[in-house]
Amino acid sequence: MPLNRASLIVHLRTLFLCLLALSSFAARAATQSFDARVVGVADGDTITVLDANNVQHRIRLAGIDAPEMGQPFSGRSKQSLRRMVMGRNVRIEWDEQDRYGRLVGKAWVTPAGINCRQEPCPKTLDAGRAQLTVGLAWHYLEKHQDEEDGLAYEFDETEARARRVGLWSEPDAIAPWDWRHGLAEDPKSGLLQKQPGQ
Repeated sequence: MPLNRASLIVHLRTLFLCLLALSSFAARAATQSFDARVVGVADGDTITVLDANNVQHRIRLAGIDAPEMGQPFSGRSKQSLRRMVMGRNVRIEWDEQDRYGRLVGKAWVTPAGINCRQEPCPKTLDAGRAQLTVGLAWHYLEKHQDEEDGLAYEFDETEARARRVGLWSEPDAIAPWDWRHGLAEDPKSGLLQKQPGQ
């Protein structure tokens, strides 16, 4: 029995939604994880870890972008992440590699103040979200961040902005992606413009 145009559209939409759900499921199924020890902190969103086989991995924390070196709060952001993870055991969950060869994912760590007498200690603190909570990173809208994480990260940034903590204590904080391109907000127009000399 031939389908009329309206039925065909409904079937195509249903097929599209099914394919979208399958691709989302496949993306989540592709998430890999491993336990490691943090041996370096490059900045407020990048760490270096050693896995159980002593293989070194650079990890770019997904969903956040910390201030760039030379940008206000870059040192505080790095120091915050360092205090949180340096020398500690973490669980890395990742699902992609960036163009620099870093694994992009989450670093889960046991929160400070938890007295854990034996391994494995519960790793319940998402280091990236913690950076957002204290106002030392921006929520970086990534195409691969699932909806639940995206909403949680967005909420953490919104709360930090409302409390004016960290970089949000400055009225004209420039996002790192704009800073990298030499853009700053013009105080008169409120529009982003190229900074002189960049």
